[in-house]
Amino acid sequence: MSIRSNLRSFAIIAGMTSSLFAAAGCHGDSSATAWNCLTDTKLVDQHGNQVSLASLKGKPLVVDFIYTSCPGECKMETAKLTNVALRLGSDLGSKVTIVSISVDPEHDGPKQLLDYARQQGADEKGWYFLTGGPADIDTALAGFKLSRQVMPDGSIGHLVDMMLIGPDGRLVHEYNGELVKAQDIVDDVRKTLNKS
Repeated sequence: MSIRSNLRSFAIIAGMTSSLFAAAGCHGDSSATAWNCLTDTKLVDQHGNQVSLASLKGKPLVVDFIYTSCPGECKMETAKLTNVALRLGSDLGSKVTIVSISVDPEHDGPKQLLDYARQQGADEKGWYFLTGGPADIDTALAGFKLSRQVMPDGSIGHLVDMMLIGPDGRLVHEYNGELVKAQDIVDDVRKTLNKS
């Protein structure tokens, strides 16, 4: 392989990587005019209740993106958030909310999400598993500066992003869900609670 093709490959990878980082996160910039992540899109939770993300403002939110037929990454992230929920104790629901948004709304209805939450030990008060029509999910994800990918074979591209959203609906922290430790999320939630 020539130096020119190596450089071209490197430039393509660097461009893709920087565009991924630029696309992710709902902060837009570090100024006071930061982007509001929580759209007014109506979604449905695991119990069949309608929920607008915007209605969840007022408390810190820990958000991740899953689908119930996910072969492993989603279960690992859900297990991590189950650990976060355990460490938050009675603050979950009263002071903090966890939100898991399905990126496979074509197959994840409320029943599938409730079954998944129960199987993962994550059916907790203050933890919403949300789905909706594909267009509604796309709009909700756009609020986080993310988009879902459906492959030609129908499989779903996994989003490893986890986010801590402040009570005002703006991004506080963005995490790689595969790498972040549960205690780091809890520590960041506690700092956010202390500030608000």
